[in-house]
Amino acid sequence: MQYTVSIKRRPSTRIYVGHVPIGDGAPISVQSMTNTRTTDVNATVTQIHNLEKVGADIVRISIPTMDAAEAFKLIKKQVSIPLVADIHFDYRIALQVAKYGVDCLRINPGNIGNKMRVRSIVDCARDKNIPIRIGVNSGSVEKDIQLKYGELTPSALVDSAMRHIDILDSLNFSQFKVSVKSSNIFLAIDSYRLLSRKIDQPLHLGITEAGGRRAGTVKSSLALGLLLMQGIGDTLRISLAADPVEEIKVGFDILKSLRIRSRGINFIACPSCSRQEFDVIGTVNALEKRLEDIITSMDVSIIGCVVNGPGEAKLSHLGLAGLHKKSTLYEDGNRQKERINNDKLISQLEKKIRIKASMLDKKNRIDVTEN
Repeated sequence: MQYTVSIKRRPSTRIYVGHVPIGDGAPISVQSMTNTRTTDVNATVTQIHNLEKVGADIVRISIPTMDAAEAFKLIKKQVSIPLVADIHFDYRIALQVAKYGVDCLRINPGNIGNKMRVRSIVDCARDKNIPIRIGVNSGSVEKDIQLKYGELTPSALVDSAMRHIDILDSLNFSQFKVSVKSSNIFLAIDSYRLLSRKIDQPLHLGITEAGGRRAGTVKSSLALGLLLMQGIGDTLRISLAADPVEEIKVGFDILKSLRIRSRGINFIACPSCSRQEFDVIGTVNALEKRLEDIITSMDVSIIGCVVNGPGEAKLSHLGLAGLHKKSTLYEDGNRQKERINNDKLISQLEKKIRIKASMLDKKNRIDVTEN
């Protein structure tokens, strides 16, 4: 039995981005954003499909021009995952992608212009049941708010968010989610904490411009992990200067680590030392790549020696404890008579893991049917 801590989620209202529920206790969704030119329809569709393969729930696309809006029409016809249109300033683009079936509009009402233009977007969103995401970033807080506080503070970011929220409230529109992102993790954490006490709508978590794959993963894990443990957050994006596919993988890894939402294999592996009886690092890296298609939630421990191997294996669905030439396999905590040749670990473990995943899938289907 794994030791876990119960996390009480912040109460929030429910919205839907396409078929994906957000807020009010719904599973925390993981999303990313395409980095192709939207007008390159084939490249964008390919990237969206790649994101779907690794489990993305939602994909955001930048729509900076009317040409991009026309490309969005073609993209939408070729994918099934919910799409969010990222739009700044031009209300006509928002109306156009709404016509083409967008699932959510990422738009800040205060940046659209006069209230008539904002009302036209809100009326359209209400009519077509399209939610809105308000996105405040520390790098684009309004000048008068910056002057008011003298520096970027959590109150400054939240004031900026509330300015946009007040516009939607005045139009009696409540189907929205909000983010208050910063590249400074302390600023982001305290901003989300402050905002979570002011509104009931879902919160979209993220550390903006977090950096490259390694640094961005560390920053995002620290900040989002802390907020999620406090029950704050209903959907998230890991912003990395890397392949967007990595954003989805890291997002799910954070949720898996916190036992909030599991998708795919949770590999438990030692960092390797002179006690290892096989190449732990090479084995784990190869298996992660080979088994990306498995979405079944399961724990697999791969430990290179018998010091910690049996203990970790007994807590896993499948576990391996390294021994000379042949290593010991555990299933559901029980030591198996069969040993696995160390020179054939990768192929044999892949086979064992796939069989176990299939068994767990079948069990889960039976449990759901019985309940």
